Amino acid sequence: MGKLVVVENVSLDGVAQSPGRPDEDTRGGFALGGWASSRLMADPVAAQAAFEGQGRTGALLFGRRTYLDLVGFWLSTPEPNPFTEILRATPKHVVSATLAEPLPHPNSALLRGDLPTAVADLKRDTDGDVVVLGSVRLVHALTAAGLVDEFVLTTLPVVLGSGTRLFDGTHVPLEVVRSTTSPTGTVVATYRTTGAAA
Repeated sequence: MGKLVVVENVSLDGVAQSPGRPDEDTRGGFALGGWASSRLMADPVAAQAAFEGQGRTGALLFGRRTYLDLVGFWLSTPEPNPFTEILRATPKHVVSATLAEPLPHPNSALLRGDLPTAVADLKRDTDGDVVVLGSVRLVHALTAAGLVDEFVLTTLPVVLGSGTRLFDGTHVPLEVVRSTTSPTGTVVATYRTTGAAA
């Protein structure tokens, strides 16, 4: 049985929306997409720290939008990259009320049932950690339900002023497991939850 681990890029003001590309997620008129990718590409210390521990991943958990966008993007990118084979080979579970099986990407299945029970079953049946990438709205629900065991947050020294924030009014007691600060001021930290969300 593994942990449920949320992996996110966040700004200093807590925004996690659309870190990768300008058109990744423009909901709410968000026009600052891609705010993290160029900074991380220029910061090998932070990039390496962010990938530590990914070898324990036994399954990936996505919301519908991130599944279609992120997995679809990397599986259709022709240039060699570190993500394609991982995303292709790792079992992917998707929380969606609108998608139907078969899902469009390999090794994918819908997560069925109520969220707490389905996530508990997924953790029990997975050899390794269940990792959530992106999927901020799903993370809101998982956090509010007290289902997240760890957050791996790459906090970049930028204030965006708008966008969807990672923590949405839920109190979450945390303790730092490890942290790395890069020369550019990016902080990669693993936080363990220490109690039920309130």
